[in-house]
Order: sequence, then C-alpha cells, then structure tokens
Amino acid sequence: MRLVLASGSPRRREILTTLGISFDVRSSGADETPHVGESALALARRVAREKCVSALSSAEAGDSAFLAADTVVDVDDLPLGKPEDDADAARMLRALSGRAHWVHTACALGVRGELDVISVSTEVRFRELDDAMIARYVSSGEGRDKAGAYAVQGLGGGLVREVRSSPSNVIGLPAAETIDLLLAHGVLSKWPA
Repeated sequence: MRLVLASGSPRRREILTTLGISFDVRSSGADETPHVGESALALARRVAREKCVSALSSAEAGDSAFLAADTVVDVDDLPLGKPEDDADAARMLRALSGRAHWVHTACALGVRGELDVISVSTEVRFRELDDAMIARYVSSGEGRDKAGAYAVQGLGGGLVREVRSSPSNVIGLPAAETIDLLLAHGVLSKWPA
C-alpha cells in the first residue's frame, strides 16, 4: 500500500524519511482558525482530520493511505499556531517564557474508506527568556513558520529546559505513535522494514 503524506511540512517529511518509511507527498489544506471555545487539542484533531479528508477528496485513493497531521502549541488551553509576524512571534515567546506548555499533534490516517485520528501531547518547559534573548531568536527567523514560534530541533532547543513525552511530537509528528497507527491499519506490514 502506498502512503501519501498530506502535508507540506519539511519536518514531517524528515521524520518519516528518518524512520525508513516510503511515502509520496500531496499537500492539502484546512482552515486552521480556532473555533470559538475550541480547545488546542480539539483544534489539532479537527485540522488533521480536515487535511486528510481534503487530500482524500482531491485524489483517487485507490490503494493509497493518506496521513495528515497538525501541531498546536497550548498555553493555558489557548492555541498558539504559527506567528503572523515577528511581533506575534515575540508575544508567543513571552507567553512561553519560564513555564510549561503543551504541544499537541494530531495525526489522521485515511485508508480503505476509514478515517482514524490519534493525538499525542507533550509537555515542554521553557527557560526564562529576557527581551533581548527573544529579539535575537525572533530575528533568526527560525520560528516564523512553526507553531508557538520556535523549533526545538534547531536554535530554539536552547529555549527549552525539559521535554516530557515524545520529542518528535514537538517537531511535528510523534514517531512511535505514527508507526503504531500505520501498522494497525496495514499500511506497514512491519517496522523497521
């Protein structure tokens, strides 16, 4: 069975490649605007589901499985998506400074007419950040296209004191749980191959 990653995320592509999983890429979209009263976790699950459904409806599924994901940073159950600009990125980093927050990634798999959605939540604790540190990090540009305005796998790793649970989840795709999902639905017959 052919796996199609319904995402343009280079980080998700890198994680799947590192895991030795073969896949094609077909980007799909969904409205990532939070609904009124929608929790950060519910937002991630809805968007992942909508991305998967969009990819399924825009292609002939045949013998393909479609994997979509969405990652949302959650501080006080308020979702932090990708920053709109550098000022928004600085605002997000100030909100995360010196405290713990959650990173939720939902993965939706569409295969043989069925849709399964899983989610993984990881607790991340930031170090105290002063305004100068925030300004320097924001000016690096690294967090401009990332939920919560930081990348734990890059320079932003220096902002983080602790990660509890799946580190790959914080990057955008929970590795072990994604393997389990693909095995459970027969997309992979075994892992590692």
